[in-house]
Amino acid sequence: MKIAVFGAGSIGCHLGGMLAEVADVTLVGRPAAMDALRSRGLLLTGGGRAERRVAPAEVRLATRAEAAAGADYVLVTVKSAATEQAARELAGHLAPGATVVSFQNGLRNPGLLREGLPGRTVLAGMVPYNVVQAAPGVFHQGTAGVLMVDGGERSAPLVVAMAQAGLDVEQRDDMADVQHAKLLMNLNNAINALSGLPLKDQLGQRSYRACLALCQREALGAFRAANLAPARLGPVPPGLMPLVLRLPDWLFRRLAAATLRVDDQARSSMWDDLKRGRPTEIDTLQGEVAVLAGRHGMRTPANSRLMELVLQAESRRSGEMRRWSGADLLAELTAATKSG
Repeated sequence: MKIAVFGAGSIGCHLGGMLAEVADVTLVGRPAAMDALRSRGLLLTGGGRAERRVAPAEVRLATRAEAAAGADYVLVTVKSAATEQAARELAGHLAPGATVVSFQNGLRNPGLLREGLPGRTVLAGMVPYNVVQAAPGVFHQGTAGVLMVDGGERSAPLVVAMAQAGLDVEQRDDMADVQHAKLLMNLNNAINALSGLPLKDQLGQRSYRACLALCQREALGAFRAANLAPARLGPVPPGLMPLVLRLPDWLFRRLAAATLRVDDQARSSMWDDLKRGRPTEIDTLQGEVAVLAGRHGMRTPANSRLMELVLQAESRRSGEMRRWSGADLLAELTAATKSG
């Protein structure tokens, strides 16, 4: 099987590196990133697995879309803002029977790829865990979870290959609902980024979780107004999560032990973006909630204020970024909620 990963950043290198054991993998990414892999190879850590080293010779490394020519599957892992450009670049190079799979955050990317690649099979996928680049060529999976992808015959060979490569994966017939559930979870990305803390420490503090509860309440209200039902991906139904998040720390740890089963290195991808001076995906997370709510005449003051704070952080250098305590951030969002 030939697999191309278009947008080989942290998630893309993780998926491609794992699949290199069972498939012919091409990683397509930024020149600087590919140069680092060409000299160092990949080291994949975390996820409850033994470290896996991938020598440079075990993968093809490229920087242009034509490298995806001939691939059976093209896994798109670019940031959401680059999805339309990715479709334009890939359009003239895909093999006739190639299947494109969006393993991206946000709700709209599979649709954008279908619009930009008419007549092509485009599937939705979901990565539930976080992967950060700990060092050049070193990609660390800090949390657990099961990869999900649209069901059907077109995804079946890829799912088999992923399972053979040691990835936990399942086919789903409700990927739209899965994506809405993932959006609820990803609303924590901004909170984690502004806290400056590892996920385990941040989620262990009630004040930060209360910030997430405010964001999720607004999102759930927008979902109800739009007649959307997020899938249940964990032990707690999505509608009860804001209540669980506000529980005292000791009780939350007892009821949500799986949520806190993250290692000490795990942080959100948005924290990584801010640290590296890159634009974040805040507009496809908190921004998506605000847009959906606005269509139904609803306001989202907590999500909107968080979006403003992240955009402010984007404009500053990493050393100048404010690290928000849980109490201060909760007071900021609570004030926005009352005034909004």
